[in-house]
Amino acid sequence: MIALALTLLLSALLCGLYLTLARRWRILALPGERSSHRQPTPHGGGAALITAFLLGMLFAVPGHGPWPHAYLVLAAAALILMLIGTVDDLRGLSVKYRLALYALCCLLVAAELLAPLEASALQKGVLVAVAALCLLWALNLYNFMDGIDGFAATQCFLACSAAAVLAWQGGAGAEYALLCLLLAASHLGFLFWNWPPARLFMGDAGSVPTGFLLAALALLGAVQGQLNAACWLILLAVFITDASWTLLWRIFTGQPFTRPHRLHAYQRLSRHFRSHLAVDLLLLVTHALWLVPLALAVQIRPEFRVFLVILAYLPLLLAMAKIRKLA
Repeated sequence: MIALALTLLLSALLCGLYLTLARRWRILALPGERSSHRQPTPHGGGAALITAFLLGMLFAVPGHGPWPHAYLVLAAAALILMLIGTVDDLRGLSVKYRLALYALCCLLVAAELLAPLEASALQKGVLVAVAALCLLWALNLYNFMDGIDGFAATQCFLACSAAAVLAWQGGAGAEYALLCLLLAASHLGFLFWNWPPARLFMGDAGSVPTGFLLAALALLGAVQGQLNAACWLILLAVFITDASWTLLWRIFTGQPFTRPHRLHAYQRLSRHFRSHLAVDLLLLVTHALWLVPLALAVQIRPEFRVFLVILAYLPLLLAMAKIRKLA
């Protein structure tokens, strides 16, 4: 609890310090045709929240003991991705160069996490490739979905908090639930500055490592038997559905899908409601009343996990089709 409290406090303080420096140094996201904000706003605050998360892992060592090797791998990868994202926020990196670095990081982490599995070289190679692609999609997905005030940080806080409770209730090791809670606490501290109306954006320095860590926690939980991967699929269903649906729709309709846009469902809803806060609250309600109960059902009756995942996604897919008609 001390480590969690320190992580929360440090995240809020570091983000506040970064906000002051970003204003002084003019590290600003300027409003444009495809942006959802109207005022120049400091961005790159994700560097502060990920730093708080990593320091939180250090704070936990005296009371918890050394972190297992796999958890240190995730921490190192998050640090590397944060640094790449920071360079991109400040200087800008080409899409090809950035994607290559992300892909390499995901491949190395997937190989490390899946190393304990007993399988043939071919089977393990296929599993590593599939896992790396999932990690790569997750970090890009999260970057796509970080477009309005409070949205991405709220999703991380909700998913990680629920995953920690479910894992603990299911008898998982304390370190898995603790890592989830540390990530949740760091994002809650950031939300002090990012809650609508946002004074600070996380930028690639935060969205990329956050998306990666969420997917990596799902992979690690599945490999170690800490938490059923279906629980993570359900808890992250809003982001997965919106990002995947929008990308596939743009590809199939021949749109330049690599360019920035404002066509995600959450962006359409924010314009429809004329409020970022309304969309954040809708995410919270959807989580509390629909996704968390279904994730809990997976823990109770894992034999029905496929049906429960479909049940989670079906109304979201129907909502995507309807929301697409909004301006």
